[in-house]
Order: sequence, then structure tokens, then C-alpha cells
Amino acid sequence: MQALAGQTLSVPPVWMMRQAGRYLSEYRELRSRYPSFLDLCNTPEAATEVTLQPIRRFGFDAAILFSDILVIPDALGQTVTFTKGEGPQLKALGGQEDIAALKPDRVLEHLQPVFETVERVRSALPPETTLLGFCGAPWTVATYMIAGQTTPDQRPARMMAYSDPETFQKLVDILVDASADYLVRQVKAGADAVQIFDTWAGILDEDGFRRWAIEPTRRIVEKVRSELPGTRIIGFPRGAGARAVAYIEETGIDAVGIDWMMPLVFARDALQPRATVQGNLDPIALLAGGRAIDAGVDAILETLGSGPLVFNLGHGILPETPVAHVEAMLKRVRGT
Repeated sequence: MQALAGQTLSVPPVWMMRQAGRYLSEYRELRSRYPSFLDLCNTPEAATEVTLQPIRRFGFDAAILFSDILVIPDALGQTVTFTKGEGPQLKALGGQEDIAALKPDRVLEHLQPVFETVERVRSALPPETTLLGFCGAPWTVATYMIAGQTTPDQRPARMMAYSDPETFQKLVDILVDASADYLVRQVKAGADAVQIFDTWAGILDEDGFRRWAIEPTRRIVEKVRSELPGTRIIGFPRGAGARAVAYIEETGIDAVGIDWMMPLVFARDALQPRATVQGNLDPIALLAGGRAIDAGVDAILETLGSGPLVFNLGHGILPETPVAHVEAMLKRVRGT
């Protein structure tokens, strides 16, 4: 929380995106007891345990709620399933009628198990460990809702945004309101700060980035802070590149997550004067281990360590990553 407030610390706090997940044997054992991924997310006792597993093992400075960005479409009434080896599968939205059939009024009631998980985790965490809540950004969540799955370039959503922006805007508006309400309830339940994941922001053109990535995030930040002033918010516009400057300035976030493709000197000179920077070790460098970890960690600390920094990966940890590599990364960051 000190780093998110803009303080420069001698040893930056560290956590990893997807730190609660498949690379941990204890997670795989627990996951095997549940018929579906959403069942696990919606069982507070189990989701609490998964959230706490990496804290017990590694002592990260932050725990992040174990859930998924697609709980919002599920709560809106869209059919969402997770198929092993294929990722998420949704009943794709075909247009205005499908969007009009979504049920925003049921979102918070449907997500009660998530809020119970937040309460349980906060009560179980050491007081010095930050608890992060999160949601998916409207653009990224909409890409899945429209395509029904991950695609290489999320073409279905981009086509709708170009060809029928009025209809696409209606979906984004629904997601802005649902996401803001969702984050508010997470903070009220005990989250210390929240992150907005915009995994597919980088595929947008310049005008689209401003309309579909920046503006919805700005509205979410404004809505959350109108109810809970001072809430610390991290934005992660993956692939934003130089557009991260406008993203910071126009959304009002406290910290910006940067991917491994972001030049460190640019992050230092253009981003850190405007916000805390979070990132950005390449997950494949972590997977490779050895010199790749050492060189990656050292470059980040040498370039960004003199400003407000939260050490993290440039995207989520890969499931096949050895636990020993995570331990080596932490030792390098912490100088132990």
C-alpha cells in the first residue's frame, strides 16, 4: 500500500499475477475435488484456501483474490463454462437482443460467494499482507462475451466495435456499472486495493484504445471513488505501449501494470513520474530460470527501483513454471 501511494521503497513489494494457480501442487490437488473451475471460484472456503496458498509458501507482499474475470458475464446470465485444454467457453452474444437479455440486477447477489471469500481471506491474512481484489476491464470482458472464446485477435468484438458501435457501447455500459459495483463490494468486504485487467487493450487502434480501454476504465475509477474515496486502483492495459501515458493521465489510476514488452527506460521516464509502476518480468524468463531470472530481475530493479515500484511479472505465471524458479526470483528481488 505504501508503494501504491507513490512511495519508493528500498526493497519493492512483490506479488505475481496468477500466483494462486496451476504451478502449485497444492492448488492442483484442491482443484481436482471440484467438477468445474467456476465451482471452485464460487465456493468461499476453497477459494480462500487457494488465495492463501502462495502466501503461505512464498510470503508474497500481496494476496490476490482467487476468481476469474468471467464471473461478471456469468453473473449477468451468460452461459460460461471452462473446458480443460480449451479455456473459457461462452454462449456468444449475437447482437442487440442478446445484450438486452443480460440481467444486471442480479450481479451482486450472484457474486455473494466472492465477497464472502474476500472477508475470509482478509481475516486469515497477516496484517502486513495486502489483499487485492480485481475485475476484468469492460473491453477485455466484452471480447470474450462476443466471441464466446479466446481468439488470436478478438476479431468478433473488434468487428462489432467498428460496424455497430452503438450496440457495443450498450454492452460496455453494462460492464462498467457491473464492474464498478463489483469492485466497491470487494473493497467493502476487505480488499485493500483493486486491479483492473485489460488483457486485450493492446489490440485496439488509437481511437479504439481511447474509447474502449481508457474511457470505460476512467468511468469505473470514478464510480468506485465516488463511493469509496481514496481507493487505490491498479490498471493493467496489456500491450498499451506508449499509450500507457494517456491511460494513466486520463483514467486516474494509482499504479500501472506493464507487460514484458514495455521498454524499462520508457517506463522510468514517462510512466513513473505519473504513477507507481508494476511489473514486468517476462513469464517465460521465469520459466527458463537461472541467468534469465537474474538478468531480468536486475534490469527491472536497476532501472525502476529508484521510483515507486511493485515487482511483478509482465503477465500471469505459466502453469509449467517450477516452484524453485519463483523462489529464486524472490531471493533476487529481496536480496536474500
